[in-house]
Amino acid sequence: MSDSYDSDRRAGSRVAAEPSASHHSPSGGSEQSESHSLRGPESTQELRTAFEAFTQALQESLGPISRAGQEVLLFHHNDTDGLASGAILLTAFSRAGYTVSRYSLEKPYPELLDIVFSRNSGKLIVFADFAGKIAPLIAQKNHGQNLVVILDHHPAEPSGDPAVINLDPDLFGLKGDIDISGSTTCYRFAVELDERNRDLAHLALLGAVGDGFFVEGRVVSANREALTEAAGQGNARAEPRAQEPQAPDERPGAPSGNAEGTSPAGERYFITLGGTEYPCDELATQLDTLGAVGYYQGGADLGVRLCLEGPNQETKGKLNELVRIKDRIFAQTLNELRDGALRSSKSIQWFDVKDSFIPMGVKMIGVFCNEIKNSDVGDPAKYLAGFQWVPDKIPGFGTVRFGKTKVSMRVSDYLVEAIRGGREPGLSSFLPEATLNLGGFADACHSLSAATTIDIGLESELVEEAERVLSTRRAELNEHRGDERAATNKRNR
Repeated sequence: MSDSYDSDRRAGSRVAAEPSASHHSPSGGSEQSESHSLRGPESTQELRTAFEAFTQALQESLGPISRAGQEVLLFHHNDTDGLASGAILLTAFSRAGYTVSRYSLEKPYPELLDIVFSRNSGKLIVFADFAGKIAPLIAQKNHGQNLVVILDHHPAEPSGDPAVINLDPDLFGLKGDIDISGSTTCYRFAVELDERNRDLAHLALLGAVGDGFFVEGRVVSANREALTEAAGQGNARAEPRAQEPQAPDERPGAPSGNAEGTSPAGERYFITLGGTEYPCDELATQLDTLGAVGYYQGGADLGVRLCLEGPNQETKGKLNELVRIKDRIFAQTLNELRDGALRSSKSIQWFDVKDSFIPMGVKMIGVFCNEIKNSDVGDPAKYLAGFQWVPDKIPGFGTVRFGKTKVSMRVSDYLVEAIRGGREPGLSSFLPEATLNLGGFADACHSLSAATTIDIGLESELVEEAERVLSTRRAELNEHRGDERAATNKRNR
């Protein structure tokens, strides 16, 4: 859940079932039927087929993995979904007798990949909650020297190399921003590795809640199956949320909302860690703070420990320190935006914090965007982009020369409805292409949240290129909608 996953509540703020007989079928029973009805227009059979293909790929990966030796290099993202993924895989591989070296990354930057693959041969290297899109690049840099396994849930590409096994469920028809989180992907892999790992289902739910990709306020599909399994073990539960009044949106073309004038109620989720029950949204706030604000201060390691053991006095003390840092920097940046630092083009509003977010990690630019996306600072009908320089260091690796800036994009609730309703293009349809056109790096983008990197100094050019690609996507979308209307009219004659 990559930076692209700072969806609905972020640091310091609240802003899959298997088809085999031994597992629950995603189409079987009222729970899964309800989950599917929330997912989208795909049929139950298509969803079942996707799960079957995904599960088969997981099972087929076990043979090569068993022959890859007993040493694992595990790289995972530093948000809630990534930290939960790291905790799941650390536990699963350790139980299986592997020696695990674990690293938390903000992104699998090409410069870092060069270091990883130049230093290692004959290892099992696992990427979790990122890298699905860059599987071909990883294959190119690996040169067949290691067995690489990718457990992501973002839009993905096949690796084209048997030494790089891409198990991203996107390749099998599942949607990473609806059906399955990175943590649930890792959980499904862990269960195939050993049935004992079913007791990690609550961490899959935690990661899914952290990503915030709910439908009508609820987890669905594979993420809901993780909830069902964890609840059956006594490690999780859901409770209904009370509906909240929703003021009508009087802007031209704004969605009408529901008849009662209330927002979707949804659910709130709880899991048990170390014998104590915690709300998932509060845990996610803590994990995002540790992993993102505290990325350069050992926060990601504390986050993985929190996933496995629950909060303790050390994490609480660190959290208080990090929240003060975040609040101070965010308040200062918000004042600057109100004073005119927010720039605007036809469809995109953007700003550049350069290095003013230090000592926080670069994930925090997405967190900040998420906090202000529905505020009165900008225009909710425009896409929001923020830039932050990437520091030339990575915990565990030392100095890495980047010279890059990261752009994080978010959309307001108004645009969320437009994107999901097919009236506006999603971020993943234009930001990666615009970035690559300028020689940048794109991985782990969703329709509602996305992040890429480019050379420092190309910020204005990226906004211009994104506008150009966005215009093309809008034209394609309008043409598609016109074709659908024509086909409907023809059928009704």
